[in-house]
Amino acid sequence: MQLIDTHVHINFDAFQPDLDAIARRWREAGVVHLVHSCVEPDEFAGIQKLADRFPELSFAVGLHPLDVEEKWTADSSQQILTLAQSDQRVVAIGETGLDFFKAANREQQFQAFEAQLAIAQSLDLPVIIHCRDAAKPMAELLQRFWQKNGSVKGVMHCWGGTPDETQWFLDLGFYISFSGTVTFKKALQIQESAKMVPGDRLLIETDCPFLAPVPKRGEKRNEPSYVQYTAQQVAQLREIPLEQLANQTTENACRLFGLKLPKLALPSLK
Repeated sequence: MQLIDTHVHINFDAFQPDLDAIARRWREAGVVHLVHSCVEPDEFAGIQKLADRFPELSFAVGLHPLDVEEKWTADSSQQILTLAQSDQRVVAIGETGLDFFKAANREQQFQAFEAQLAIAQSLDLPVIIHCRDAAKPMAELLQRFWQKNGSVKGVMHCWGGTPDETQWFLDLGFYISFSGTVTFKKALQIQESAKMVPGDRLLIETDCPFLAPVPKRGEKRNEPSYVQYTAQQVAQLREIPLEQLANQTTENACRLFGLKLPKLALPSLK
């Protein structure tokens, strides 16, 4: 069984003491590829070094909406564009998007998000979208962008919306990615959304080090090997075999991010 974790942050300090052991565990769990998201462009060089160290790592570049107020400048668009063009392992722009749960700078977030959509479109790359308490304005912005500039491909990452909101983004052509939150007992609307997403638009992720899934929820640190628990839950909700779910989500990740999985086994870590 092969799994792809489509959203990780293994550059965070929580992973540094035992990253080789963490990589050994994700390989043992069948995780054959990871997509490393980027919170801000200053992370880029460090993420590159991780990709040098772990050949199964692809990555993105972008600016998170909660960092827009402090980090977005007149030069940010060009910086993100230049970095995205500088390394063939860049497979997406992001994570970007809107977060009105923790921040109120709506117009500034709109500006930064739309600029990153334009970069993704110009490079024919998918966009990794963070959306929290912002589904309606997000859908409206995307519709306006499409009408003016044409479509953009991408994924609604760590999705937590209602089935109706899920359908909005499916209608816009986006993939939907579920994290460990889908395993939480009270996450009923997320579970309903996981049932309804078409098989060819479904992705799974950890968003590690955040949101460890059941049965690891009590742990302070999530890690890529735990994507297996999200896969198990989504397969159960959809009433399909785990192997089928793994094959579907792996194929979808390869299609969206342009990934080519190696035929040879990955080198073991000593």
